[in-house]
Amino acid sequence: MVMGVLRYILIITLVVMAGFPVYWMATTALSTNAELFSTGQVRWPQLQNLPALIGELSKIPIGRWLFNSGVIAAGTTIVSLVLGSLMGYALSRFRFRGRGIAGFLLFMTQVLPEALIVVPLYAMFITMGLLNNLGGLVLANAGFSLPVSAFILKSAMDAIPYEIEESAAIDNCPRFGILTMIVLPLIMPSVAAAGVISFFAGWNEFLFATTFLLDRSLWPTSVGLASFIGQYETPLSTVMGAALIFSIPAIAFFLLVQRKIVAGLTAGAVKG
Repeated sequence: MVMGVLRYILIITLVVMAGFPVYWMATTALSTNAELFSTGQVRWPQLQNLPALIGELSKIPIGRWLFNSGVIAAGTTIVSLVLGSLMGYALSRFRFRGRGIAGFLLFMTQVLPEALIVVPLYAMFITMGLLNNLGGLVLANAGFSLPVSAFILKSAMDAIPYEIEESAAIDNCPRFGILTMIVLPLIMPSVAAAGVISFFAGWNEFLFATTFLLDRSLWPTSVGLASFIGQYETPLSTVMGAALIFSIPAIAFFLLVQRKIVAGLTAGAVKG
């Protein structure tokens, strides 16, 4: 009985902690600047301020920003999963000279901060014609999320008995068919986990976007929100309202695949 009560208390506490940022954004968005800077943060959303908030949001291209964020996130996810599955399969199943070095170099890419390579990437993008291009941002983000996806998928592939692939090879199944029709369906939780990590890496893109995108119509939502920060005034209600809209697709996506995430991140942690 006591353990059951403690369990529910813990669940309620975690729900409150997870939902508090959303509650805070909603109450801030539905408060006027006069209220925020005079009486302070209100406790409950003021629905009478909703028409004014909608009017302010209609003045900014929030739809366009969300579309750009979606393109970057989707492109990063696709590139990371496609190349990560091939890379993970090669590291898991093939023995070749330099295999350990290749894995070490992939791991070392996570040590370098993004800010350290902004200038070299900027020069490369000018040469390659990728400046002011969403495709360039997809490649830049995939460069950081790809090693993580590769290692997650490799760990899951290591746990799959090789005899399954041998049986398919005896039936004249090509190597690529073994990967796509046999291996990947068996590690879908890990694929989902790698996809979530890649998606959020692209969805939250900010540093590269502020550096490489010169056209305001190509801005993702994160850059658009940052543009509201002014020297003398920042419309907090508008920023929080746009941030809340920006958060809804990410929250919905996470809730759809959250069961797969834990299983995918722990897959391959132990063998046998």
